[in-house]
Amino acid sequence: MPGVRVTSEIGSLDTVLVHTPGKELEAVTPGNREDFLYDDLIGLEVSAREHARLKRVLAHFATVLEISDLLAEVLEQKEARDYLIGRALAVVPSEPLAQQLGALPPRTIVQMLIEGTEESPGPIARALNETGFVFPPLPNLFFPRDIGMVVGRHVAVGSMRYRSRWTEELLIKTLFAFHPGLANAGLIYDGSEERRANYTLEGGDVHVLREDLLLVGFSERSSPGALDQLTDSAFERAGVEDVIVVVMPANPTAIHLDMLFTQLDRELCLVYPPAFIGPERMTILHRKKGRADVEERPNLFAALEECGLPLEPVLAGGPKRLTQEREQWASGCNGLALAPGTIVTYARNTETLRQLESAGFRIVPSTAFLASEPKKTGTGRVAITIEGGELVRGGGGARCMTLPIRRATP
Repeated sequence: MPGVRVTSEIGSLDTVLVHTPGKELEAVTPGNREDFLYDDLIGLEVSAREHARLKRVLAHFATVLEISDLLAEVLEQKEARDYLIGRALAVVPSEPLAQQLGALPPRTIVQMLIEGTEESPGPIARALNETGFVFPPLPNLFFPRDIGMVVGRHVAVGSMRYRSRWTEELLIKTLFAFHPGLANAGLIYDGSEERRANYTLEGGDVHVLREDLLLVGFSERSSPGALDQLTDSAFERAGVEDVIVVVMPANPTAIHLDMLFTQLDRELCLVYPPAFIGPERMTILHRKKGRADVEERPNLFAALEECGLPLEPVLAGGPKRLTQEREQWASGCNGLALAPGTIVTYARNTETLRQLESAGFRIVPSTAFLASEPKKTGTGRVAITIEGGELVRGGGGARCMTLPIRRATP
């Protein structure tokens, strides 16, 4: 299996990482859901079935790898095992736990880290019927885009805004550092080692539009200091020449840039209209390699054209504000390009699908696609739709649920 390489958002997908939702979802309750960054509870059985359908679609285009399988493989290496256990126990020091982990098979260690490991309750905790965790469960891991980014042949490990996701940083760092299938040219940002409170970076805010062009979001989850650090390193080591910055408002419906923008094809992108068009549009900054400061641009499309990548917008939710808001909330902008002009997205956002049809996309339900001959989607643009009534409750779509590690050059 070759190493990593991503130089666009739309190049034909070759290899992608995913995580199938598991028992970690059942640790989320009405009482702790906010701690785990959830607005609602997700049903495990249905969400796993919906995710399986997404994986079947992906498998017609790319090699689909489960994060838990790769971790079990890499923990067969003593060096990787010692690294992961050592880093985890640096945060949760426990000699008995260290001895336990040292004796367990890799698959069991992975299960403990992902599903969570309950601590033995003391007398007061037993009396109050309280449950605590040595390792927190990771109900957000099925959104792996946040924790890992591939920029060219380099990688970045996210630094999560909220502490409930700290273990995810260690897991992806271990894979990038030790798994031969994820061989890379080195880290350009390491969130697993970043401890400054105002340095956070999540992959939903990082879009590799071209080998030399990044689009990033200053959001609730990604801070200016971290974006500057990523940009400096990408300029120096990854061949990036231009970085366009979208200055996002603090808005619980748009925690990442990919909830407002996704590239679909060489000339098209899907956008939440109020964010980029009209009087409410967000501030756009341009930072160029070799310049000491940034310059403001009138809008995103002018900035992209200046960088030689003109894109036309498709309006998620259509022309009406009420529908725009409803479908943006349901991850209407959060599709995934499987190849130029071939995307996968939720079936529930019907007005967004109508807009895609107007832009030349054929809408193909995943059931029909999977029943046809593999990869035979016909000519022209195609949007493959999946059901996601449970998955969408987690706050993300197909882009959030995938971490591409290899794409062809578009």
